[in-house]
Amino acid sequence: MKSPADIAGAQSESDDGDEPVNASSNTEAIETAAENAGDEDGAEATESAAEAAEDAEDAEDAEDVDGEPQDPQGQGNRSKMSKIRWIAAAVLVAVLAVAGYEGWQLFQHHQRDVAAAEAREAAEEFTLTLTTIDPNAIDANITAVIDGSTGEFKDLYQKSSAQLRQVLIDNKATARGLVLDAGIKSATKNRVEVVLFVDQAVSNATAPEPQLDRSRVVMTMEKVDGRWLASKVDLP
Repeated sequence: MKSPADIAGAQSESDDGDEPVNASSNTEAIETAAENAGDEDGAEATESAAEAAEDAEDAEDAEDVDGEPQDPQGQGNRSKMSKIRWIAAAVLVAVLAVAGYEGWQLFQHHQRDVAAAEAREAAEEFTLTLTTIDPNAIDANITAVIDGSTGEFKDLYQKSSAQLRQVLIDNKATARGLVLDAGIKSATKNRVEVVLFVDQAVSNATAPEPQLDRSRVVMTMEKVDGRWLASKVDLP
């Protein structure tokens, strides 16, 4: 068991062995830590400034010679849009061309249909004139045939009309024609071939009873000065 004196001595030795506390050293440590913290903040600020400078240089590099910012992606989009516009324009031109051609074909077809209908009607009327003979109006019959014809047929009929007139008068010929049916063989806007099926009842001085003559006629009609005239008559 230690006495109070021993305890006091031990405490004195312990106090002597401890190092003294230096207040100035603590202050210096605090200042050093602060300086280090300042250095870190400064480094971060410097790094941020450097990055900002690099960004500015990149922005300057992106500018073209006119000082306008270059946008590769934007230029690509504009190029694509330009190509799309050119394609759309080409497609539109093609569509208009096709539509124009089809419209022209429809117009031509319409003209042929109109010509065929008009020529067929004129051919039927002329066939009745050609196959009908009235002994009391022979001159009027001949005049009507000449008026309704043109070209080759008109020339041949005029050359033989005087002789034909005399034969009809001498034989007291009578004839009456009837168009049973008619159709279009070919047609353009100015020339149409018409096929007609005709019945003709004929009588004369030696055969007073009418005799039926059935024939097929191919008549070529041509448009002359707005009129459809017979230029050729065939009995195939």
